[in-house]
Amino acid sequence: MEAINQFAPFILIFAVMYFFMIRPQIKKQKQEKKFAQELKRGDKIVTKSGIHAKVIDLNNDDTCIVETMSGKLKIERSAISLELSQKLNTSPVEKK
Repeated sequence: MEAINQFAPFILIFAVMYFFMIRPQIKKQKQEKKFAQELKRGDKIVTKSGIHAKVIDLNNDDTCIVETMSGKLKIERSAISLELSQKLNTSPVEKK
């Protein structure tokens, strides 16, 4: 019984770390992977480095070709930012 009492704080700390740090990170990684797999032609995206582009072709090797205002780029699907792309597609565009 004394051994359980000694390890109880460590078990509690691990459980708290799992639910507040590890589990949300795993969930976020799954969302990003799903987003990258569900890309289609014509989607407007933002890369993690801040480049705004439009998907014009998807390759089987986890890359895609995007069109920016200055030309076409071949990028990895993992370089596309989920949060920034969602903001771009959901934010209202102001017309002047």
